[in-house]
Amino acid sequence: MSDTVNRQILLVEKPTGKLGPEHFKMVSGNVPEPKDGEVLVRTRYISLDAANRAWMHGATYRAAVEANTVMAGGSIAEVVSSKAPGFSPGDIVFGDTGWQDYAAVPAKHLNKMPKLEPMTHLLSVYGIAGLTAYFGLLHVGKPKEGETVVVSAAAGSVGSIVGQIAKIKGCHVIGIAGGEDKCQWLTSELGFDAAVDYKDGATFKALRAAAPKGIDVYFDNVGGDILEACLALMNNRGRIACCGAISQYDGVPSAHGPRGVPGLIVVKRLIMQGFIVMDYMDQSAAALADLQSWVASGKLKVQEDVIDGIENTPKALIGLLAGENRGKRMVRV
Repeated sequence: MSDTVNRQILLVEKPTGKLGPEHFKMVSGNVPEPKDGEVLVRTRYISLDAANRAWMHGATYRAAVEANTVMAGGSIAEVVSSKAPGFSPGDIVFGDTGWQDYAAVPAKHLNKMPKLEPMTHLLSVYGIAGLTAYFGLLHVGKPKEGETVVVSAAAGSVGSIVGQIAKIKGCHVIGIAGGEDKCQWLTSELGFDAAVDYKDGATFKALRAAAPKGIDVYFDNVGGDILEACLALMNNRGRIACCGAISQYDGVPSAHGPRGVPGLIVVKRLIMQGFIVMDYMDQSAAALADLQSWVASGKLKVQEDVIDGIENTPKALIGLLAGENRGKRMVRV
C-alpha cells in the first residue's frame, strides 16, 4: 500500500435484491488531510457485519449509506497524525473509517484501544461482536442456570460467543446454523449441547426435539421464519433478545413474517426486547474483564475469519451474507 494513495471501495448502486459485486467499485484518491479536531488513521482491519447490508436500506441507528459514497464500516486503525488532543501517532483506535486505506475522522467518534496481540481480537471477542453477545445475552436475555438458551446464526461472530457464554453460565444451549458442518462445529468444538440445521427444512421439529422443556431465552439474529419457530416453543415468561434480522437484509424477506406476534407474546407473557450495544458501553470495562478471563482460561474459544486485501471486501461481505464464515469475518487491509 502506497502512503500517498488512498484506495476506496464505493457503493455505486443501492441494491434492490441480493447484494452483488456489481454494486461496488474500487477507486484511488488522495490521502485526506485532517482538520482541527480530526485524526488521520490508517485502516488495519475492516469489520464485516450483516449490519453493513442493513445500512443500504435506510437509516437505522446510523445514517443510510448512499450511492457513490465510500462504503461505511467500522475498523481497527492506527493513528498516523492528529489534530485533536488525546491521540498520538501509533495509537490503535476503533471507528467508522469506511472501506478505505486512510480516513480523517473526528476524534469524538474514535475509541482508543489497548495494544494487544492478536490485534484481530479487538474486532471479535473484545470488540463489537463480543460486547454485543455479552450484553445482549446477560443484560437482555438474563439467563439463569439450568435454563434452555437458543441462539440463531450460531456459527457467526456474535452467535458463537453467545452460546459459549450461555454454557459458562450453566445453561442448556442450542444453536441454529446453516449446514451440517457448522452444526457439528458448534457441538464438537464450542461445546453447544445441540445444533439445528435450518437448511434441512424441518427447523421447528428439530428444535422441539432439542428443547423438550421449551425455550427460556432466545437470542435472535435472523428474524423471519426462525423467530416464528422459536416463538411457538417459548416457555412462559421467556425472554427474547432481538439483535438482528439478517433474513430480511438481503433479497426478499418471508412473505408473511413471524406469526404469533403479538398473540404468543401476550399468552406466554414474553419479554421481547431489541438492543444496540452502544447503549451499554459505559459498562464495557466490566464486560471486557469477564471476556478476557474466559478467553485466558479456555472457557471461551475465539474463531476468526480473516480475508486479505481491501479489494476483496465486497466479495467477503457477500459471502458473509450467504453464511460462508465461521466466527468473526474481517478484512486485513
